[in-house]
Amino acid sequence: MRSKKLNTNKGAAILFIIFGLLFFILIVRFLTIQITGQVDGKVLAAKAAQKYMRTNVIEASRGNIYDSQGEVIAENVVSYKLVAILSPKATIDPSHPKHVTHPRKAAEELAKYIDMPESQIYDLLTRKGKYQVEFGKAGQDISYDLKNKIEKLKLPGITFEASSKRAYPNGSFASHLVGYAQKNGDNGQLQGKMGIEQSLNRVLQGKDGKIRYEGDFWGYILPNSSNQVTKPKNGENVYLTIDKKIQSFLEDAMSKVQKEYNPKKMIVVVADPKTGKILGMGQRPDFDPETKTGLNNSWHNEAVETAYEPGSTMKIFTLAAAVQEGVFNPNATYKSGEFHVKNVPNPIKDHNGGVGWGRITFLEGLQRSSNVAFATLLDSIKQDKFKQYLKAFGFGQQTKIGLPNEASGKILYQYPVERYTTTFGQGTTVTALQMVQAATAVANDGKMMKPYVVDKIVHPATGKVIKAKPVVAGNPITAATAKKVRDYLRTVVTNKKTGTGTAYNIPGYSVTGKTGTAQIPNPNGSGYLYGTDNYIFSFLGMAPKNDPKLIVYAVVQQPHLKAGKLGSEPVKELFNPVMKNSLQYLNIKPGKMETVKAATLPDLTGTGVSEAAEKVKELQLTPVVLGDGDTVQTQLPAKEKKMLQNEKVLLKTNGSETVPDFKGWAKRDVMNAAKLLGLKLNMNGEGYAVSQSITARSKVKPDQTLTVQFKKP
Repeated sequence: MRSKKLNTNKGAAILFIIFGLLFFILIVRFLTIQITGQVDGKVLAAKAAQKYMRTNVIEASRGNIYDSQGEVIAENVVSYKLVAILSPKATIDPSHPKHVTHPRKAAEELAKYIDMPESQIYDLLTRKGKYQVEFGKAGQDISYDLKNKIEKLKLPGITFEASSKRAYPNGSFASHLVGYAQKNGDNGQLQGKMGIEQSLNRVLQGKDGKIRYEGDFWGYILPNSSNQVTKPKNGENVYLTIDKKIQSFLEDAMSKVQKEYNPKKMIVVVADPKTGKILGMGQRPDFDPETKTGLNNSWHNEAVETAYEPGSTMKIFTLAAAVQEGVFNPNATYKSGEFHVKNVPNPIKDHNGGVGWGRITFLEGLQRSSNVAFATLLDSIKQDKFKQYLKAFGFGQQTKIGLPNEASGKILYQYPVERYTTTFGQGTTVTALQMVQAATAVANDGKMMKPYVVDKIVHPATGKVIKAKPVVAGNPITAATAKKVRDYLRTVVTNKKTGTGTAYNIPGYSVTGKTGTAQIPNPNGSGYLYGTDNYIFSFLGMAPKNDPKLIVYAVVQQPHLKAGKLGSEPVKELFNPVMKNSLQYLNIKPGKMETVKAATLPDLTGTGVSEAAEKVKELQLTPVVLGDGDTVQTQLPAKEKKMLQNEKVLLKTNGSETVPDFKGWAKRDVMNAAKLLGLKLNMNGEGYAVSQSITARSKVKPDQTLTVQFKKP
């Protein structure tokens, strides 16, 4: 018994010693921590501070985008997101619950205000194990007014999270130029994705600030805690050169054409040729930058990113090169219809199937948009020299306008035939912006202005302004050449008989410019598309002629034309209202109404043939000599007849009568010639002469019958 008690005491002593040692170790450890404030080399105070330290981002405000007059195009607005807190842990005071306590009632009430069925809302509000839930798209972008209405319901657990979003109050307004910004998935910051929003993202974005403070489990600031605040740097405000009024003219015109003709694409650019400012830029298809509706139809800024064959608008710059080189004589003549390039089997043809209009002046060739005229001019300009002009006008190079993904186009100039076709806009590709830049040289007396769309950048806090300045991109031609080119191009618009641009003649404003009808390469790589609709129709014009204030370039690709409609119709519906309304808005008053000068034909009978022909040319009329004599015997039209520019004057001589080449002649001129020559005339078809039964330059026989076939171009 005694032995058993002894063993018990011995065990108790051992336990006492063990627990005593453990207690001693704990006391020592406690005192060590208390004195040093460290555990395993780590400062406990710092760890505690870290546990309770909270860091919140103070979001920088993205800069606004304005038009040239200070009208808002893009801005930041507060947006609210609907949130429901489900966890009872959010409630501290049961009398004031912070979580959803009556899901059925909450679902019934919310269904009245958001686009979500009551049953679906109820399912969300009764999910197990969720701290909080959101309501998808139906609960996003809640307006301030709607937020107030829902808050007045005083539904427990229903709350809102505020954030900023990008708003575009004008909707589809220069959308591809302005672009859009959306929240970045990584940090929730607004990020520019297209246009100015993308190219100036760093300028607009600013830099977020932050606040560091000590908070409790729920995130509330602890009493007497310290906090550190780094202020955000808000983004800078960008002012564009775009004028909201002019852009509205442009948008309205495009919407009308879209509705009536439904083309595949449209581009309109309005520019100030004195500075290079882009006053308007739009396209179809477009999109709404706020809702992104329509974005899938076109991701490209067509005026900047798309290169295409321009067609006959390129003749403006071939003409300028010829005038500058001194090789364009408006009264010199050439044989229209076809032009043969050495060692190339297929000839270059005029747009009326290669029929042409007979032997005409180069000025008439410009007015009729004759491809052969400009291919012929290349031989006078010289091929290497012409390529220098193309580069001087900025083709094959980016304009450096500062917008994303700018194309440079390509000067197709390797083979001889490519050099000739480039003169009239086939093969070589350009952008709409390059065409406008090159046109500023013609409109601005030889000074080519670099296009730009950002007028100034303003710091929101300091008001510091970075102002853009006009930049001369080159001087490809002289002022004298530019004036002559504008004068020649004016006749394209005013000459009712031969001008292809008469549809763009705006009463009171002296529009000068050039039409274009460009073929579209076949997507399968073989040749070009065919069909009346499968073209790119355009007009590049400026006004007023003597001192152009505006350049307007309108392009329409593959419009749906009704029977009898021309490709110029939809282009006219773009160019004319945009040019006229913009000029009037800029308070450019219309000039005196221009009248086409009519020449009075003198009596040429009895005059030597050479002298008579020269007098006819001086009147800007076209002499046609019938016969091989040296004196004019009869003339048609008769003396004192009023005639318009480039009309034909038939001069019958005293020698043997010969039959002219009637190809390209109008019916009236053929009838006059047959009358003078005493021929019996049969006419078949409509339009212009394409063939004749009597060989050209053969002698006329008595009672001979002439049959002429006509065809519409």
